[in-house]
Amino acid sequence: MDKSWSLIVGVRDWRNDGVKVVRAAETLQEGRATAFDFTGTGGARIWMGTVTLPPNGRTGAHHHGTHEVAVYVIKGRSQIRWGEQLEFTTEVGAGDFVYFAPNVPHQEINLDPGQPVHFVVVRSDNSGIRIDLDIEPLPQPETVY
Repeated sequence: MDKSWSLIVGVRDWRNDGVKVVRAAETLQEGRATAFDFTGTGGARIWMGTVTLPPNGRTGAHHHGTHEVAVYVIKGRSQIRWGEQLEFTTEVGAGDFVYFAPNVPHQEINLDPGQPVHFVVVRSDNSGIRIDLDIEPLPQPETVY
């Protein structure tokens, strides 16, 4: 992938700026807990729904254009990879939140051969855009978080 691509989309530090994870332990409290605060962003359209990734399932590398995406893991365990070569990775499980900034190349992988992963997904637009990418993933990604 052409390195200038990251300059075009405006994100230069995929490792630190592309994905944010909020662990279940950070939101386990009585009453209301904020995982992501989008106050003042001017958003008027949103999509919220569920996504199920089958046992041993994986998405292809993709991004969602200018849309922001937040994911809450209901059940299961998933590996999230992101970056220009999917060179960064983290594992998430039930109760974890994940935030994807606009244009961040990413992939979700179900780590369980016998159970699906269930996500609640919130997107900053309801158009359903998904841009599939032809990325050769780095064989040994760096674990983050």
